[in-house]
Amino acid sequence: MVSFDVLAQAAALAFTWEVLLVVLCAGAFGMFVGAMPGLTATMATALLVPVTFFMEPIPAVAAIVTASGMAIFAGDIPGALLRMPGTPASAAYVEDSHRLALEGKLNLSLGTSLIVSCLGGLFGVAVLILAAPLLAEFALKFTSFEYFWLAALGLSCAIFIASDNPLKAGVSLLIGLSLATIGLDPASGTPRFTFGSTDLLAGIEFVPAMIGLFAMAEILRGAIRLKGASPLPQVPSTGGRLFAGVGGIIKRYPLNILRSSTLGTFIGALPGAGADIAAWISYAVSKRFSRSPERYGKGHPEALVDASAANNAAVGGSWIPALVFGIPGDSVTAIVIGVLYMKGINPGPMVFLQTPQVIYAVFMIFVIAVILMVPLGWVTIKAARGLLSVPRRILLPLILTFCIVGSFALTNSPYGIILMLAIGLLGWVLEDNGFPVAPIILGLVLGGMLERTFLTSMIKSGGAFMGFFDRPVAAVLGCMVLLLWSGVLASSAWKAWARRKARAEAAQ
Repeated sequence: MVSFDVLAQAAALAFTWEVLLVVLCAGAFGMFVGAMPGLTATMATALLVPVTFFMEPIPAVAAIVTASGMAIFAGDIPGALLRMPGTPASAAYVEDSHRLALEGKLNLSLGTSLIVSCLGGLFGVAVLILAAPLLAEFALKFTSFEYFWLAALGLSCAIFIASDNPLKAGVSLLIGLSLATIGLDPASGTPRFTFGSTDLLAGIEFVPAMIGLFAMAEILRGAIRLKGASPLPQVPSTGGRLFAGVGGIIKRYPLNILRSSTLGTFIGALPGAGADIAAWISYAVSKRFSRSPERYGKGHPEALVDASAANNAAVGGSWIPALVFGIPGDSVTAIVIGVLYMKGINPGPMVFLQTPQVIYAVFMIFVIAVILMVPLGWVTIKAARGLLSVPRRILLPLILTFCIVGSFALTNSPYGIILMLAIGLLGWVLEDNGFPVAPIILGLVLGGMLERTFLTSMIKSGGAFMGFFDRPVAAVLGCMVLLLWSGVLASSAWKAWARRKARAEAAQ
């Protein structure tokens, strides 16, 4: 139990004008970066690292904590306005948020995302404070076997994300998995499908691909229909209060918020997972247990509630292995660990004994940053709504410029731009023929993890497939995946049999 003296010392470190000013500035910076398609939360924190050289340890950590949390939420703003997710963590529910905006419910869409993101973030921080050592110990027991089944479970989400046409969703998923095989073989290090290109050795960069699939396809459609007879539907200008109706949604889905926040925190605590996977899995779980799964992907607030809570809860969860064992939960905490070492703070169990006031000061800053998300998000949304009044012939080139800058910034070469354009063209062709693009992103996110953990597990087990069920947690996850796939196959067979029977009865 932490003593009052430690809490008082932590509060003295956290509640200084310097730290609060840094939190405010970093929050505004995180909002701006997150709202730009292609500029991720990782990039927001990476850009802040040189600035932290000149700061004391607590303000330096405060800057990164605040910027990363704000950027995760801000990615929802361009997703709702333009169907272009600002960060990968917002890609799972971009269709629902944009459809709501098209129906004249932009305030409801963004207001719900903002409040639920805050609630999910507070849940993740609470777990971080209360159960960090326990959760980290459990998360560290995950080996390649458990990660393989977790990746397989995540890939199964494609079936639920696009259950209207599972065959086309499966084709899109295979395209994503195929793209994930480009680059170096994880076992032998041999180049695969690189065609002599050194840029492709690192594989398909995820962020330019995401920009291409969502943003470029939208730009192409907008450009084609700019002067056509049937222009693309635009988000209507929305006035009124941002949070009108949000309270009713929170009251309607309290269990969804609790379930997704728990799931997001747990997935965030797994090293190498993160907010992106948390959002995808929570979205699929939500759709599976929803009373109205047919509304998912068509502007359903329940989808926003689950995925928004999960990806923000994962931010707090990712700090659990980072602070307790010095193992990064995602790319953001990997940067944070570097900053902590640079400032002379060695993350690990001893930091809780030697400098507990520093750890609790970081916890307090987490809470401040999450609460500050509401007013900063409100201001950002108000400012971003001005985009709706900009004519499309001006807006489309501006968005294209941001897409090009975002793609180039990640790779520092024209490769990112070429990749974004090529994947964008592919996404446009697929979407115009009824293929969903979300499973492609899912395949790209999880394809590398699936292959890497499968090969590692096979080497460990000596080629024995039953090795995937030897460990208790792996066995539970494996049974869940197999039951899920069996259920889907049985359901498809039953529907096919019912259709044949109906046709036969109609013919008689």
